[in-house]
Amino acid sequence: MYPPINLPDCNLKIKGNEIWDELRSKYIKNTPEEWVRQHFIHFMINHLNYPKGRMVSEYLVKYNGMNKRCDIAVFDENNKVCCIVECKAPMIKISEDTFYQIAKYTHTLKANYLILTNGMNHFCAYINTIENKMEYLEEIPAYTALKKVID
Repeated sequence: MYPPINLPDCNLKIKGNEIWDELRSKYIKNTPEEWVRQHFIHFMINHLNYPKGRMVSEYLVKYNGMNKRCDIAVFDENNKVCCIVECKAPMIKISEDTFYQIAKYTHTLKANYLILTNGMNHFCAYINTIENKMEYLEEIPAYTALKKVID
């Protein structure tokens, strides 16, 4: 199927060429990017304790009059997007261009955290809106750590 990725094992439901999306509660086409997204969703819920009810797949972002979608959006208690995740296929190298894509979404949604992953490499940054700078983090924060910063 797809190459092993750098995330903990999880029990994904696969039916033919479709994979179960835990957030949308339905089977969708299993592409290399979707493979990464579903693993990352499970990682966030089962290892970092992000509440499933505060997460959405394929969240609409309006950017320069165009409809775009970020792969995963996490909402705070006020229903504001606080973290967005952009997933790429394992064979896609993470570059400045891929980081620029998610940075546009982060700016538009005013999210404080952004995560970029291709399943093999994971990058996380905190957007400090007060000082207008981006700080790269050593690891992806658990939900409790993220919540302390956004509250």
